[in-house]
Amino acid sequence: MNDFPMILAFVKDLNFSIRIESAAEKQGFEVKLIESAIEISPKEDKNAGRTLAEPLQGRDGVLLEKITQWRPALIIFDLGNDSVPWLEWIMLLTSAPATRGIPVLCYGPHVDIEYLNAAKEAGATKVVPRSNFVKNLPDLLLKQAKIIDLDELRGTCEEPLSHYGLKGLEKFNRGKYFEAHDLLEIAWMEDQSPGRDLYRAILQVSVAYYQILRGNYNGAGKMFLRMRKWLDPLPEICRGINIEKLRQEARAVHQEMLNLGAERISEIDLSMMKPVEYKKLN
Repeated sequence: MNDFPMILAFVKDLNFSIRIESAAEKQGFEVKLIESAIEISPKEDKNAGRTLAEPLQGRDGVLLEKITQWRPALIIFDLGNDSVPWLEWIMLLTSAPATRGIPVLCYGPHVDIEYLNAAKEAGATKVVPRSNFVKNLPDLLLKQAKIIDLDELRGTCEEPLSHYGLKGLEKFNRGKYFEAHDLLEIAWMEDQSPGRDLYRAILQVSVAYYQILRGNYNGAGKMFLRMRKWLDPLPEICRGINIEKLRQEARAVHQEMLNLGAERISEIDLSMMKPVEYKKLN
């Protein structure tokens, strides 16, 4: 778990790249700069601009895969960067369940009203003229970035599992993944603390495993993408659950599924889908 939140910026202009890096690093952010879509993947999508679900292939699929791994606190698009399909990617990132909670900040020349409006309509969280972006950059980064309070999260992880959380975990460990989903969803809805993400994380793994049992390659792949949003920020141990072990095991199952491909998903070694390691808190 990284204590330094990342800002991902699709920016080509060196002057703006330097400004973003300087402002971000002064406020404790890591920065990842991408100038061109080719840096994501040299392969373009045949259906670019039309697929708003979670694509698993092509450049859009690679984009989602990488962003769910990086887990940026904020994504920035320079609307003047024609080396990135920013309109399609804003629409994708703000609609796909695996990434739609990540804030998107866009900037462009004030005379390009059409571009500014298009970014707003595509779902960008904040769209500003370039001059305002430069003038208010530090404040924009702090206000727009979605930062997880790690201390608060660790504190709620010291609490015990709820009744429905424990029941859901028991179903999961017996391979009753569909039933586990229902119980974990109740646990998540009843808990209003940051620790509720624990239940959503195990829920995502449970549904991914269930889809594997059904032979649904795409369904499982999408759940593994969504899983990272909830599972990765958690500390190694949360409410008695060995999160680090669960992360490693879920990633191994995902990788094995990718290695086999859709046509051979039935050959996956089901013994890899292990029970969650849990030790009751005193």
